[in-house]
Amino acid sequence: MQEFGTQPSGQSTTTPDAQPLGAGVVKRSTRLDDGRELIYYDDPDTALGAERAVDTRTLDPRPATATMRLDVLTGDWVSVAAARQNRVFLPPAELDPLAPQSPTNPSEVPSLYDVAVFENRSPSFGPALAEAHDGAPAASDPPHGIADTEALGLGRTRTSVGRCEVVCFSPAHEGSFGTLSTTRARTVIEAWADRTAALSALPGIEQVFPFENRGEAIGVTLGHPHGQIYAYPYVTPRTTRLLDSIDRTAPDLFQRILEFEQDSERVILRGEHWTAFVPFAARWPVEVHLLPHRHVADFAETNLAERDELAPLYLRLLRGIDALYDTPTPYIAAWHQAPVNVGRDTVRMHLEITSPRRAADKLKFLAGSEAAMGAWIGDIAPETSAARLRTAIEGGAL
Repeated sequence: MQEFGTQPSGQSTTTPDAQPLGAGVVKRSTRLDDGRELIYYDDPDTALGAERAVDTRTLDPRPATATMRLDVLTGDWVSVAAARQNRVFLPPAELDPLAPQSPTNPSEVPSLYDVAVFENRSPSFGPALAEAHDGAPAASDPPHGIADTEALGLGRTRTSVGRCEVVCFSPAHEGSFGTLSTTRARTVIEAWADRTAALSALPGIEQVFPFENRGEAIGVTLGHPHGQIYAYPYVTPRTTRLLDSIDRTAPDLFQRILEFEQDSERVILRGEHWTAFVPFAARWPVEVHLLPHRHVADFAETNLAERDELAPLYLRLLRGIDALYDTPTPYIAAWHQAPVNVGRDTVRMHLEITSPRRAADKLKFLAGSEAAMGAWIGDIAPETSAARLRTAIEGGAL
């Protein structure tokens, strides 16, 4: 297996233009053989040089952009992306598609990297017409704005324009965000901010969602430490409900929630810029929300001080969740951001971490009441969960 630290011998290289970002992170953009964008984000103390290996694979043409269908009963759009059936399932280390390419592993990332972001080969939401010159298929029937996606009707379809990106946190085969160094975590946060700004600027994008799925119990098919970013052509159902709640209460709802939770026994971590807490009406056995103290709509609006504090604080939080039991905890880490064109002044970006793990050897499964009716029953009192998490975080502190 190729050792991390040297390029494969004899491989062609290129020198992508370097773009300095915050905290000393450097961005380098290039393309894969089929035209998909690949972006390297170098740590401030990187050992990598400026040259990057070229993708010498001969790839099949990119699949046609998926089609989404409207559920007229709920107003939800369902993207039908059959190409996702071809995804790799729990490959061995020598065939890891997110590791740097080697002579025996024609992976998705040609070169060594610190953090790498690339377009998913089998996306749920594909490129729009404006990106067709990059080798992407043209969108035949894209949505025509928010009014179009909110309209109800039987048999409505649209091309699933948008973008799905993979964010590789490390070249290592196993791990998660919580296993990163503070420096590497800071690089990933800078990448999230940069990609949020770039994806929000694409035509037809209404919301950008960075997230990490961790653990086979969540359905993860790759053990490689990575997350994803989805750029949707509509405002998601969860955010639509949130906007309705804000309309029915007050524009400063998130500030009220923050102050309410800061005065409770459910706070588990608090810094100068961020507070983590178990929410008052937690649904999951493990559920933690993390809010910035200042109103920001998305990662792109956070400042350097907020990003600098977030890196170690987020690591403490994730390592505390893992310290609850003797084995790593499966979770979904969901970074909720305001839509691109609505709710920017009222929807505050925030993290929601949820896990179905209700005991060392037990998971919470969504059955009749939750899955069918959306009527949740909590297994653990939020105050009890918060106390357990505080103890675990103290034991697993950086």
